[in-house]
Amino acid sequence: MCTGKCSQFIGISLYPLALLSIICNIFLFFPDFQTIYSKEETEGLYRLTDEVKYMGGVVGGGIMVLIPAIHIHSTGRQGCCANRCGMFLSIIFAAVGVVGALYSGTIAVVGLIRGPVCSVEDGTWSRPFLNSTTSYLGDSDLWDICKEPENIVEFNIGLFSALLVAACLELLLCIFQVLNGLFGCICGTCSHKEMA
Repeated sequence: MCTGKCSQFIGISLYPLALLSIICNIFLFFPDFQTIYSKEETEGLYRLTDEVKYMGGVVGGGIMVLIPAIHIHSTGRQGCCANRCGMFLSIIFAAVGVVGALYSGTIAVVGLIRGPVCSVEDGTWSRPFLNSTTSYLGDSDLWDICKEPENIVEFNIGLFSALLVAACLELLLCIFQVLNGLFGCICGTCSHKEMA
């Protein structure tokens, strides 16, 4: 496979991952798929997980990967940017994608480790798993501590895990594109037209 076609494949593969990251981050703003918690957060009440507000999925795994994906994808097109200069630029854009994926993945890991914000038995809102000596991730019996929003632990684990998986795949694809771009910059992109 020539480096141009490889770039096209990588670019196309990054699109759904960036979209997944954006969607997961947006859903995290609406625990239990209700807007009331976001509204209460804007009124100064502690209702949303801090890591959601860092926008790791929108900014990091989304925009910082989507823009490079567009360039990387177009680098593989014949007659567009399928040249050594285009491959060199794809290295720079892929490096931006690496930074975005690392940001998104880091925020997701921190969100998973620290746990969700929820209402506990006495009605106060806090992060009950933050200073716990045992990991709540492997012990579903601890999840009953959170009374509201309903199923918030599963909600956070599912969406932050999806963000983490997307970020890891984005990271691998962008690193591979850095190597592919370097190879294409040095050796060319095989953009010759096929004989009929």
